[in-house]
Amino acid sequence: MTPLTRRQWLGTVAAAASAQPRAFEPTWESLQQYRCPDWFRDAKLGIWAHWGPQCVPRQGDWYARNMYIEGSAHYRYHVANYGHPSEFGYKDILPLWKAEHFDPDILIRRYKAAGARYFVALGVHHDNFDCWNSKHHHWNSVRVGPRKDIVGLWHDAARRHNLRFGVTEHLARSWSWFNVNKGSDKTGPLAGVPYDGADPRYQDLYFPPHGETTPRYPAHPPASYTENWLARVTDLLDSYQPDLLYTDGGIPFGEIGLRLAAHFYNQSRRWNGGRLEAVYNLKDFKESPLGKVGEYREGMSVLDLERGIVSGIRPEPWQTDTCIGQWFYKTGIRYKSTETVVHMLADIVSKNGNLLLNFPLRPDGTLDCESDEVLAGLTEWMAVNAEAIHGTRPWQVFGEGPLRDTGGQLNENRLKFTAEDIRYTSKGNTLYAICLGWPGRSLLLRSLAEEASSAFGRIGQVTMPGAPDALKWARNKAGLTVELPADKPCDHAVVVKISAA
Repeated sequence: MTPLTRRQWLGTVAAAASAQPRAFEPTWESLQQYRCPDWFRDAKLGIWAHWGPQCVPRQGDWYARNMYIEGSAHYRYHVANYGHPSEFGYKDILPLWKAEHFDPDILIRRYKAAGARYFVALGVHHDNFDCWNSKHHHWNSVRVGPRKDIVGLWHDAARRHNLRFGVTEHLARSWSWFNVNKGSDKTGPLAGVPYDGADPRYQDLYFPPHGETTPRYPAHPPASYTENWLARVTDLLDSYQPDLLYTDGGIPFGEIGLRLAAHFYNQSRRWNGGRLEAVYNLKDFKESPLGKVGEYREGMSVLDLERGIVSGIRPEPWQTDTCIGQWFYKTGIRYKSTETVVHMLADIVSKNGNLLLNFPLRPDGTLDCESDEVLAGLTEWMAVNAEAIHGTRPWQVFGEGPLRDTGGQLNENRLKFTAEDIRYTSKGNTLYAICLGWPGRSLLLRSLAEEASSAFGRIGQVTMPGAPDALKWARNKAGLTVELPADKPCDHAVVVKISAA
């Protein structure tokens, strides 16, 4: 073999180097080389356990903050059931979270049967409590409360059942969100008596005294706090090697947050033989009623909309995160119905999105009867229609029908679907028309009119998952008319499967 000249050798080395993906640097420009992995594009449905010690009172969201706001419903409940927050504070709620009936294998098995292809666990909420065996924070679920590595147990169960695994962190806002714990009543017999957050013995949970008490992004967090945020979330990533990380907002703390994103992406390649399998969910809160919550720029992550949707097909994958009730367990709340969940899922998937759905767990780690019914209904629907969801891609149009929405964060309450609303998904030479209700014995799909034949081409067969026989159909300038079976094969939404000739 003829030896290579120095120029040839240098050319070979340069070619090999250029073939290797560049390491991510903590800059916006470098992070925009990110590309969403195929597993997330295919998964479509994830289930989230937004579960931590704030579930203990069974009073819903933001308990750790609102119990320190005189006159709020949570404050009144706390005083009536636990005592005044100057004497019995959030630090005393934490040991009451026992998770005594928590069985992640049973739950993960059920979530997978319901169609989930990824599972996400709450790592740390705004309450500054780590739900894993944290190396940088004493107040964690191994030392206090359940005395279990909650994230670790979720991780192991998800991997055993071959689900992708994710974690969420909501810590960046904690510095200001949780700082109301140092206030005091303005009226009543204990007016002026400081809440327990002012006790210097508990500053590692409640933070040192400072002036910020907004629920929004802190304006002036000290370097000690932002570095602690970075250390704790890095520990969460490196300990459990998740496929997905969710930050409750945009990139926090400037270069500190960019360092975390670059670390996650680079580590993902190391964990996966050079492949970038990471999904980082971030929010664009520029137009949110919450105001600024971190920075967001397109192209360096996967956009997440909290309790919201987009108005049309987004070119890149995105995600809605929502809950059937409140994020933390609340006694007596009315949940979303299975029908609402199915309709949201179909709408989101038709627009190139994924749905991340929280089922709130009780303090002992179990589902209540009402949420169990929603999960069972979703399981039944997916058993018939999963092919129209998993592994699909958007079609030329996302759908047709009366419902149109401008999209955005926190807009899900405006969604009222009917049987006139159709949502389309596609897979290879197959098109799925998901009818969000039961239209009767005939269905007209206007997007498949003859003059629109270039959008799909020649039709070979039309069927309905769950129905035994092929369906009769006719196509003209008005659209594709399909004769439906006498009995609907499932509740909530039916799927018409259109195969190309």
